[in-house]
Amino acid sequence: MSARTVKSLLADAAAMFDSDSALLDAQLLLGKIIGKDRSWMYAHDDADVTETQAAAFRLLAERRSAGEPVAYLLGSRGFWRQHLDVSPSVLIPRPETELLVELVLQLELGLGVQVADLGTGSGAIALALASEKPDWQIFATDISKAALEVAQGNARKLGLDNVCFCEGDWFAALPSLKFNLIVSNPPYIAAGDPHLARGDVRFEPAGALIAGDEGMADLVHIAEQARLFLKSRGWLVMEHGFDQGREVRNLLETMGYSKISTHFDHNAKERVTMGAWHAG
Repeated sequence: MSARTVKSLLADAAAMFDSDSALLDAQLLLGKIIGKDRSWMYAHDDADVTETQAAAFRLLAERRSAGEPVAYLLGSRGFWRQHLDVSPSVLIPRPETELLVELVLQLELGLGVQVADLGTGSGAIALALASEKPDWQIFATDISKAALEVAQGNARKLGLDNVCFCEGDWFAALPSLKFNLIVSNPPYIAAGDPHLARGDVRFEPAGALIAGDEGMADLVHIAEQARLFLKSRGWLVMEHGFDQGREVRNLLETMGYSKISTHFDHNAKERVTMGAWHAG
């Protein structure tokens, strides 16, 4: 890349990227450097960019060309109605996970709702629910201190004070409470899955992606232990792999949950399964 107009920089960078959204990626990265949005770039594609800005953009473009996720290069990703800071310590929030938030907001949970979000990462699910339900008390756990620091920073930035962040392994981090709702987007990819060698996941934390027992270990653990932490008629809602819906439904049925259902994401893939717990 040599020329320094917006149009030329974008064209050269997009040609470097092995991405279905190469131009968009280039626009987002250049926008970060020059402080302009995409509509401005369309209207001013012949505008000159300073050499300092062009050099900084080229560095980002080279990193993107090597496969680094745009979200990590930007340091943020949109989720629900919020913009969240992200780092390589957390998974990049994905549109598919917004389905879980939508489903939860449709539940009739009454008053004084207490929620546990297990493996919160950037805080995406917990903070989306907190913003929609300011009267809910939400406990968000993660075993990663670095991830919790990202999530806590997002809560501060968004001014949300109805989320308590707890460091520890799944339920071990929770206070001694019974919850109306437990949600989780846990690791659910098998260690040998070829998807792990492609795209953004190559740069994301493996511990937040990979689970034993062909990807089912954490889903099983959460479903099993949630029965001890849910109030009667409380709900468990979990995201899972596109090919795990039947197995998760069978799991919840075997463990005594009722009202079990699986829901499809915007790609028509089974993505979220939920069930109600009725304590004896």
